[in-house]
Amino acid sequence: MKINWKLRLQNGYTLVGLLSSIVALAYQICGAFGIVPPVSQDEVVKIVGIVFNILVTVGIVTDPTTAGAGDSARALGYDRPKEV
Repeated sequence: MKINWKLRLQNGYTLVGLLSSIVALAYQICGAFGIVPPVSQDEVVKIVGIVFNILVTVGIVTDPTTAGAGDSARALGYDRPKEV
């Protein structure tokens, strides 16, 4: 399995999923050791979601496979997502 991690980590959806997983893992580890963090997991996930929604709205989180914020000429011609 070959994955272009540098490109993948520039994708906003991948980052949101990764950060959510890291938060969940941190709270699971805390729970396993009986540590109660002062901020709940739900609050942290909401804050991460708000930050990414702001970045998406401003246009910072875009598709890293194309230059700029628009789709490539090839992608504009698709009727449905390309099957790999």
